[in-house]
Amino acid sequence: MTRESKKAITLWGLLLLVWIAGYSALPMMAQWITYSLLPLEKGSHLGASVEFFLYDTPKVLLLLTLIVFLVGIIRTFFTPERTRQILAGKRESVGNVLAALLGIVTPFCSCSAVPLFIGFVTAGVPLGVTLSFLISAPMVNEIALVLLFGMFGWKVAAIYLSTGLLIAICAGWIIGRLTLERYVEEWVYATKQGDSGAAAKPTIQDRIAAGKTAVRDIVGNVWPYVVLGIAVGAGIHGFVPENFMASIMGKGAWWSVPLAVVIGVPMYSNAAGIIPVVQALLGKGAALGTVLAFMMAVIGLSLPEAIILRKVLKPALLATFFGVVASGIVVVGYLFNFLF
Repeated sequence: MTRESKKAITLWGLLLLVWIAGYSALPMMAQWITYSLLPLEKGSHLGASVEFFLYDTPKVLLLLTLIVFLVGIIRTFFTPERTRQILAGKRESVGNVLAALLGIVTPFCSCSAVPLFIGFVTAGVPLGVTLSFLISAPMVNEIALVLLFGMFGWKVAAIYLSTGLLIAICAGWIIGRLTLERYVEEWVYATKQGDSGAAAKPTIQDRIAAGKTAVRDIVGNVWPYVVLGIAVGAGIHGFVPENFMASIMGKGAWWSVPLAVVIGVPMYSNAAGIIPVVQALLGKGAALGTVLAFMMAVIGLSLPEAIILRKVLKPALLATFFGVVASGIVVVGYLFNFLF
C-alpha cells in the first residue's frame, strides 16, 4: 500500500468519526430546535411534523451520502462488462439466482436498461436470467436497504431484501419457462457487442474517487426528492389521524395490497424519496405488507422504465414482465400482512 493510499484511508476514517458524531446528535438537535428555538408546543400536530422533518431530513441525507459513497466504491469491482461475463453461459436456474444477487450491487438506472439488456442477450445470457437482473437491480435497491435498516432495524430490511430477491428470481424463472424470446425486438439479436478489452485495475484512490463521484451525481440529483418525501411523511406523521391509514392500508382491507401496487406504479420515485413516506405510513397504522408492496411498486415498476424497455421488448413480453412482477409484489404484500 502506497503512502498516498494510507493518507487517504486515514482521512476518510476521521471523516467517518465526524459522521458518526453528527448522526448521533440528530435527535437532540431536532428536539431543541423544535421546542426551544422555535418554540412549538410538545404534543401538537405542527410540533410533531416539524420535529419529524428536522430529524429525518439530515438523518436520511447523512445515511444516503455514506451509503452512496460506499456503494460507489463497491461498484468499481462490478462493471457492467464483468457482470455480463459472469452471467454468460450459466445454467438458467443458477443464473436467475446469480443475476438477482448481482443486481443489488451493479450500476443500474432506467436509462441503462436498454444497453444492459442488449449486452446480456447478445452475450448469450438467457432471457429469464437477464430479466431477473433487470428486476432485482432497481427493486432490491441498496440505498433503500440501508435506509430501512437505519430506520426500522434489521428485520424489516431483511424482509425487503429476501422478498425482492425472491420476486426477481421467480419472475425471471417463470418468464424463462414461457420461451418468449420471439417477443424481443429483432434488431436486438442483430446487434454486435464489441470487446472492451482488459481495463486497468483501479487503485484505492480511484475507488475513493468513484465513491465521491457517486455522491455528487446521485445525492446531488435526488436530494430535492428526499426533502419532498420527508415533507410528505412529516405531514402524515403530524396531521393524519392514527386510525385513518389503518382503515385504508390495514390488514382488514383485502383490496389494499393490489390498490397500493396500482397506485405505486405511476408514482415514480427513487428509494431515498419514498422511504420517509413508508416510515410515516407504518407509524400511522398501515400494514407492513401493504406498505412493502407500495414501496416495491414505486421503486421496481415505473412508467419511465416501461417506456424505455419498450425499445427492446414487444408489447406482449413487456406486459408479461410487468404482470409477473406486479403479481409477485401482490403475493408478497398479502403474505406479510398474514404473517405480521
